[in-house]
Amino acid sequence: MDVLRLTVVRHASALASRPDQEDRDRLLDTRGQQQAREMARRLAAAHGPPERILSSPALRAISTATLMCEELGLSSGQILTDERLYPGSATLTLEVIHELGESASHLMVVGHNPGLSELAARLSSEPKISSLPTCGVYTLEFAGVVWSEIGWASGVNPRLHVPGHE
Repeated sequence: MDVLRLTVVRHASALASRPDQEDRDRLLDTRGQQQAREMARRLAAAHGPPERILSSPALRAISTATLMCEELGLSSGQILTDERLYPGSATLTLEVIHELGESASHLMVVGHNPGLSELAARLSSEPKISSLPTCGVYTLEFAGVVWSEIGWASGVNPRLHVPGHE
């Protein structure tokens, strides 16, 4: 039976917004850049690299996805942005997954809280995650379906990886 793997990544630590700056233009701070690289290495060791990456268009999310791609040896051309992922609700994010997951067996979504934490909690059939920390990586598996068919409470084998904690 085919298994789909979904990896949900909250963007890494970012600089606070300045009064003259749009929220979506916030940059990663130095710690965030380190977090993205660390979590990419841990993702590769635990589950292998994703085949397709969907990201919020916000700079901190795209930067997280790009740094993770570099660490995973993937091309940043594999990142597909979608406006519905910023700021992103659980329902809209699931809609994007349904539409854009395509034939990937391992799909990664990079975005924002609270939407990603809600998505992770609602997709899991097991004990629920309460909140993804910055650059938290949460992986679920779905058996015998295609992306357009995954639904709430259908994900199994959840694994949460948090920066700085093995």
